[in-house]
Formats: sequence, structure tokens, C-alpha cells
Amino acid sequence: MKKIKVAVFGCGAIAERRHIPEYAASEHVELVAFADPIIERAEKMAETYGGKGYASYEELLANEEVDAVSVCTPNYLHASMAIAAANAGKHVLVEKPMACSAEEGEQMIEAARKNGVYLMVGHNQRLMPPHVKAKEILDSGKLGRVLTFRTSFGHPGPEGWSVDGADSWFFRKEEAIMGAMGDLGVHKSDFIRYLLNDEVSEVAGFISTLHKEGTEVDDNAACILRMKSGAIGTLVASWTQYRGGDNSTVLWCEHGVMKIGTVEGDEVIVELTNGTVETYKVGAMATNEKQVPSGVIDDFVKSIVTDTPPAISGEEGLRSLKVILAAFESQKTGQMVKL
Repeated sequence: MKKIKVAVFGCGAIAERRHIPEYAASEHVELVAFADPIIERAEKMAETYGGKGYASYEELLANEEVDAVSVCTPNYLHASMAIAAANAGKHVLVEKPMACSAEEGEQMIEAARKNGVYLMVGHNQRLMPPHVKAKEILDSGKLGRVLTFRTSFGHPGPEGWSVDGADSWFFRKEEAIMGAMGDLGVHKSDFIRYLLNDEVSEVAGFISTLHKEGTEVDDNAACILRMKSGAIGTLVASWTQYRGGDNSTVLWCEHGVMKIGTVEGDEVIVELTNGTVETYKVGAMATNEKQVPSGVIDDFVKSIVTDTPPAISGEEGLRSLKVILAAFESQKTGQMVKL
């Protein structure tokens, strides 16, 4: 079978540590080109993995025959690059948040539809082993209906992760548009929608810059969500959890509680009202410090190889983005926002 030819737009941390090595590990993929405005970064990837480095994605698209691209760039470029790639007939995997506005997200979805290509969003939280297990348990019905929940994602901030450290685009509002909410909050809005198989109907958001000096983007958010089912819960995103960063979710249900990622080593814990306790050791979640395969690249490649639309589609990415945008609107207006 011929290999899928893949190009990567943006050669920063997420490309270097996740997308590119995971493509390289796939038997179905040939990495053919890399684009980055700092061309040395693109050339370094080409030297390591083969292919060619370009200073612009436009030049890459004009000169290379590729089947698919990963968009691993600052947030403000996601839409324009994804649309250009789709219009060139390429399948697109875009990092989250998929876009900076609902309008951009809709334009991306339309470009993919019009050109008969797939658009997938890199919401890797759905694919983490503890989250896969939790979904399986919840779908079994043993816990009954979810009544309340909390879901949280926090770490010390992108300065320890980004290739540019404290000078990263993550802190520049014109490039990032949003901070911790675009980086972490949208992961959790996506995950809670997926886990509960439910949509958010109302959002109240408290979003602030509490501690990261010299930036206008948010470093903390606490949101209250009401789901269409009636379940209510909280969503937290933080870039100031300098010790004890958190990626956990707890669901309080009719027949017990499920704790995900609260105890190291016991990634999923189910405590039923009848007194039984079940613990599941299913493997850790990826962190910035400890990379484990994200599953996103494998899913994207499988989607192309089998000609099957991706589960984490542009439409799914847009629904998750709209929750975050509603939280910003709530912060701005002081009102609860209906979706």
C-alpha cells in the first residue's frame, strides 16, 4: 500500500514532541515536508526525519505533493492554514483550539466539506487510556445518570513547554487570542461533552490573568456548566498550578462516584453506593513532562487509510470551542450565556 505523504505546518513543541515523532512511527506515513517561519526549525526536522524544510506553508503547498497536513501553529493561524490546505485538496489535522471564533470554525468545516477532505481536531483527552476506560464504565450504565461533576486541567504554564519559553507566542494575545482556556479549557469542554454524551446548554465564566506578568491572555478560569441533561458541574483551566498540576475529573452519579486521574497508579476509581469499590490501572495520561503517544496521529492516519470520517471532527471541535467562547462572553457581560 502506498504511504500517505504528510507535511507539518509549524515546528514548535507540539510538532516536535508529538505530531512528527508519531507520524514517523507510523508504517502508513512518509513525512515529506515541514514549514516554519524560523526555517532552521523546519530544516532541523527535515534533517532528522527526511523531506524538505520551508519558511512558509504557501511555498510548501506550491512545491510538494502531500496527502495530509498537521497545523501546529499559533492559534490565530489555524483557520487560514487549514482552509488553504483543504482548498489544496489535503486532509487536515489541526491543533486545538481549532479556531479563534465560531465563524472561523464554520469556514474550516465548509472548506473541508467542499473539497471532500477530512478535518480533524487534536483533542487528545478523549484518547487517553483513563478517559477511554471511564467512558466505557459510564456507558455501561452501572453508575446511572450523572448528576454533578467537576473537571480540571492545570499546569505551571507554557513557558516550561514551549520551545520559546517565556517569550512564547502563547503569551501574545494577537497570536494566541486566548490563554489557559484555549490551551487547556477547550480540552475539558471537549472531554466532558464526550464523556457524558451530552451538550452544554449554559455557561458562566470567571476568567482572569492572575499571575503571568506582561501578558493580556488569561492564565486562570473557573466555569459553571449546565448540560442539556440537567447535570451541573465546574470546569477549571489554570496556568498557575506550579506544584501538583491537575488533569482530573470526578462524576457524582445516581449509583456512586467515578474519580478519574485523582490518585496516581489507580487512574479510574468507582465507588458504588452499595459499598463496592473498583480500581482500574489503565496507564497514565500524557503530561508536558512525560510524553506518551497521544493517539491523535494514529486516529488521523487510520481515518485516511480506511476512508472513514474522523470521530474528532471539525464539527466536534467547533462544539467544544463554542463552550469556551461562551465562557469568555459570560466573563465580559457578567451574565450566564445560553448555547
